Amino acid sequence: MLDSLDDFERWGDDCAYVFPRGYRHERWSYQRVAGAAYQFARELEARKIAKGDAVLLWSPNCAEWVAAFLGCALCGVIAVPVDDAASPDFARRISAQVRTRLVLCPRERAAIFDGFDAQKTVQKLVTIDPADLAVAIAEHSSQRFRPAQIQPSDALEIVFTSGTTAEPKGVVLTHANVVGNLAPIEIEIKKYLKYERLVHPIRFLNLLPLSHVFGQFLGIFLPPLLGGTVVFENTFNPTEVMATIRRERVSVLVAVPRMIESLKQKIEREVQDAGVRESFAARYSAAASQHFLRRWWTFRDLRRQFGWKFWAMISGGAALDRETEEFWHRLGYAVVQGYGLTETTSLISLNHPFHTSRGSIGKVLPGREIKLADDGEILVRGSGVASGYWNGHELQPVATDEGWYCTGDLGALDEQGNLFFKGRKKEVIVTPAGMNIYPEDLEAALRGQKEVRDCVVVGLERGGNAEPCAVLILRDAQAVDVKTIVQRANETLAEYQRMRSWFVWPDEDFPRGATQKPRRNVIRDAVEAGLRGQALANAASPLSELLTRITGRHIQNLQNLTPDANLKNGLGLSSLERVELLSALEDRYQVDLSEAAFANAATVGDLEKLLQGERGGHCKLYAPVWERGSAPPPHKHGSESQQRELHSLAFHYPRWTLRWPTTWLRLASHYLLARPAMFLLGWPRVTGRENLHGVRGPLLVVSNHVADVDVGFIHTALPARIRHRLATATGGEALELLRSPGPDRPWFARIYARVQWVLGVAVLNLFPLPRQAGFRKSFAYAGEAVDRGYSVLVFPEGKHTEDGKLFPFRTGVGLLANNLRIPILPMRIDGLFEIKKAGKKFALPGKIQVRIGKPLQFAPETDPEEIARLLQRAVEELK
Repeated sequence: MLDSLDDFERWGDDCAYVFPRGYRHERWSYQRVAGAAYQFARELEARKIAKGDAVLLWSPNCAEWVAAFLGCALCGVIAVPVDDAASPDFARRISAQVRTRLVLCPRERAAIFDGFDAQKTVQKLVTIDPADLAVAIAEHSSQRFRPAQIQPSDALEIVFTSGTTAEPKGVVLTHANVVGNLAPIEIEIKKYLKYERLVHPIRFLNLLPLSHVFGQFLGIFLPPLLGGTVVFENTFNPTEVMATIRRERVSVLVAVPRMIESLKQKIEREVQDAGVRESFAARYSAAASQHFLRRWWTFRDLRRQFGWKFWAMISGGAALDRETEEFWHRLGYAVVQGYGLTETTSLISLNHPFHTSRGSIGKVLPGREIKLADDGEILVRGSGVASGYWNGHELQPVATDEGWYCTGDLGALDEQGNLFFKGRKKEVIVTPAGMNIYPEDLEAALRGQKEVRDCVVVGLERGGNAEPCAVLILRDAQAVDVKTIVQRANETLAEYQRMRSWFVWPDEDFPRGATQKPRRNVIRDAVEAGLRGQALANAASPLSELLTRITGRHIQNLQNLTPDANLKNGLGLSSLERVELLSALEDRYQVDLSEAAFANAATVGDLEKLLQGERGGHCKLYAPVWERGSAPPPHKHGSESQQRELHSLAFHYPRWTLRWPTTWLRLASHYLLARPAMFLLGWPRVTGRENLHGVRGPLLVVSNHVADVDVGFIHTALPARIRHRLATATGGEALELLRSPGPDRPWFARIYARVQWVLGVAVLNLFPLPRQAGFRKSFAYAGEAVDRGYSVLVFPEGKHTEDGKLFPFRTGVGLLANNLRIPILPMRIDGLFEIKKAGKKFALPGKIQVRIGKPLQFAPETDPEEIARLLQRAVEELK
């Protein structure tokens, strides 16, 4: 089945994948993915990489990853997926063990494999960017490829599931393993295809890595059966996930339980902040007995946040707690849990989306058998069980001689055949009385306490047995009696289950693996050391790990961070590294962190204080990269109330300005109002239009900044094909004060300000680019505009010239250029400063000159500060 792309070709031009690239989103059709897979297969042939050889896939989720995986399958080449977040050492060790012939990875990772093999057996295609991949395979035909002779027992991929300290061990999955797991799902899907036509296409937001087998099922194998669209995202920020669900009209979210829990916590915070907790609780209680259609209406305000097409969540990678599952059920969403392991090619059991049994992990899928051992361990047999472990030289068996695979998980079955997960066998706590305690039961009791943000229960060794210890992350560690919390949780448990020791975890999150499961062995060792009064096993803090990944400095240099360590001077963080730190912290803790007050977070101590609060609290973690160097103080203009408003602004990005009928209004106003006005003000003389011959856009237009009327002169100079689709970045704070004027202003002044805002964003297509903070959302909006075919105009100086000379271009323009990856058009306005300095309002035609340069492009690896310098030089030379 995997040696054919019939399903991909059947759906033709239908959208298969949407994924981020910089500040933009690319969209690949099914036909394009199939064509790229055929080209990649031919590239493998040209490199003499044949059946049985291995290719390492180490990159973020994207369409190219899928095309490369399918290309390998066509040739019988073994794909070796590696988690994008894996360490370079781990990837290198895996590559050595399977003797890869080619490594598919971003260009910045190329150096990891330099000099890797003296025999030149490793060939590197050192990027996953579309342009680079397209160049590498462009000479090959995208027509159907005649696949190699592949047997069901042939290896499809080797998935490595461990190896941080010991030698990595890989699970070998065959073509038959995948087909055996997919076949029963395909049969069940066919029963509902006639209904799927009513909501086609089903869109999956897949937040699981493609290096994870469950991520592959929901990202590669299942969607083509439905002609569905898969949306990938590289963030775990709840706000951005919700925005993606709404923007892309997602039907189904595929995520690990922690992501689903984070979305629940975000909604609870918003309810609390809005002061409607009691009314929400009343609706939530009433929903317990309501039909799901009634629940949809009851919670229509929340449904608007996600979009009306969103209806289900698929949880994989770990067990979802019952409270979270019940929460989403009450809100009218289907929650589908599956159970499986890499060794079983992901799925063993799966909940039916329309007949879920809450609390269970579904019924066993056809084609596989399960039984429970005497101690409750789940044993599995069937076509999905992997062929073996790869130890570098030969296969080692996964199953027993009778074909049973011992999962190491404990479970229970009810009379209807629903399987319930009870925990990991090795994590069961055996008391001195011989009683078995399952940590999940105790954790559920602890999570029921409002003061507990997260928790893990570990077993501490006690004379050959163990006793449970609660490890807690609290919402407010300073104002909580931990003993009282544990006592309240114990009251809901049996006597033998009760916890008599506890530990408050010192960091803002537990150490976690690739699928966001807490690393219990690390937590247990740290707790035992802490209870003995020792340091936490010299474990690096999450902040240290993030700083190491961002700065590239070894973790040992950052282990002994002190609260006084300065983020810029002491750690040497550049502006761009601080931006990366903010994004990394948001993803690490799955929270929304405020950009507005960052200037006050100068030390590590500031970061720790900001992360100690309740999730979703404000945090100031980076210097604005739109500024060069350190951030200047805000301009002192306007009243004190206006100054207070500047620090509490929430910037808005009206997307209706990019669609009709606003586009028609803008076109009419330009020719009926703006263009005649420019003729009166001083019709400019335009030079350099020949540089735009054959250029259609989108473009990133940069210009010097003289006065507020600069936008009009730029519009007048540009050809209609670019002028008609041009979005302009303007001062975010000033623009937002028009939209959200303070309540202390007179009512007519507030109305006038809002009218100005509507006209500005509608007629001039303005969007906010804040000076002090919030620029990331502005850049994301610019990327969305470019995706819709718009060019973007920015003034990189950030303010009007004071002497006719250019102010230094700010670093942000380089960051924007790097992430938009479109041609950059330099422009220059001359003569206007002299008119402005003389105090004149009008100029003779031709007195003002607008010069257009040649479009420029920079290599993706170019430093943003260097791009800013080169663009400033390009504008200065337009004389």
